[in-house]
Amino acid sequence: MENQETRYQIRPERPEDHRTTENLTREAFWNVYRPGCTEHYILHTFREREEFVPELDLVMEKEGRIIGHIMYARAVLEADDGRKLAVMTFGPVSIAPDQQRKGYGKALVEESLRRAAALGAGAVCIEGNPDFYGTCGFVNANQRGIYEKGGSRDTVSPYFLVKELREGYLDGVRGNYCTPEGYFADEEKVEQFDREFPPKVKEKRPGQLV
Repeated sequence: MENQETRYQIRPERPEDHRTTENLTREAFWNVYRPGCTEHYILHTFREREEFVPELDLVMEKEGRIIGHIMYARAVLEADDGRKLAVMTFGPVSIAPDQQRKGYGKALVEESLRRAAALGAGAVCIEGNPDFYGTCGFVNANQRGIYEKGGSRDTVSPYFLVKELREGYLDGVRGNYCTPEGYFADEEKVEQFDREFPPKVKEKRPGQLV
């Protein structure tokens, strides 16, 4: 997909892009949710996992520079009635710090969702900012009867979101979403991997989750 008006292109990631997108992800997430970040390591290791969706491993390129990246993974909903429903998730979603708040993130997400629907995905579950992702059609998952496995059903999680890509796919479904194992990073391996990049200072900041 190429957008002539804003001169960006959304295309599949190539092997030669890997270190560029990993560094982009590191820059985009550094000190945002925790001192340092793990997202670049998760991206690095996920490409070899069976849950990884190569068709939805996308970069956004502007004037020859990669300014955005998104990756998808296959996941499962374990319904209370015993069914197992295939869904997808995505993340990390990375936009270069100097290109943020210009609409590129939303454009990348919306194009990736269009491609996910074309691949036959029924629904997408994510953790994210409801104000941002609400503009892309996501709603609170708990209010649709979908919960994170291992979490409480007594408290609404405002950041756990879902979007149907196939109308009615989740009708009558109540159950637990299983986060793909690839999203759980080994801290020591993250530290080792991070040494391959230019040094950056880890900072504890207000609003971080960890």
